[in-house]
Amino acid sequence: MGAPTRAVIADDDVLLREGLASLLQGAGFDIVGQAGDGEQLLDVVRAAKPDLVVADIRMPPTNTTEGLDAARVIRDELPDTAILVLSAHVDIEDAMELLASGHRIGYLLKSRVTDVAEFIETVESIARGASIVDPALVQELVSARRRNDPLAVLSDREREVLALMAEGRSNAGIARRLWVTEGTVEKHVRSILTKLDLAETGDDHRRVLAVIAFLDAR
Repeated sequence: MGAPTRAVIADDDVLLREGLASLLQGAGFDIVGQAGDGEQLLDVVRAAKPDLVVADIRMPPTNTTEGLDAARVIRDELPDTAILVLSAHVDIEDAMELLASGHRIGYLLKSRVTDVAEFIETVESIARGASIVDPALVQELVSARRRNDPLAVLSDREREVLALMAEGRSNAGIARRLWVTEGTVEKHVRSILTKLDLAETGDDHRRVLAVIAFLDAR
């Protein structure tokens, strides 16, 4: 059997911190340090060089992104250290930035940690190299992508017309491809430009902007 995973725990809630320490210690982890704020977390991690850091995102002094800021520094200075972020909130931007930083990363919502054995298994997996994201966060990420999709307002047929516009086809060319009249294509194009909120102009600039929106959303 190998050496136990050396872990540092950071949370400004001392009862939660001690509870986590006790829980992980009972599961065979070696707790080599604890911290109550971001600055202290960095000091402890630099001194102990743990295998794993479990940290809250929001800690003193501002209770905003101290844990995340510390995680960024830890990832830069000790890239092989596994990091599990525990948060009371779903923060899309913070989560995306953290998850983009590589392997051995986890993001769990505190309120959804209801099974101790499952939580320990998750922590062990992250320490071994896995990246694990809370299912609730995944759902939020999917929903956010849908909300931010500029083409979500278009019908399937309008998307099809826009895709053919992106190929450089004229209205007549699109009409031939879809087996519809040129007048029908013109109606679809007008609808697309209106739904994408592209202002009326006397040239083809709106078509170009619509195509750019299509390409950006792919």
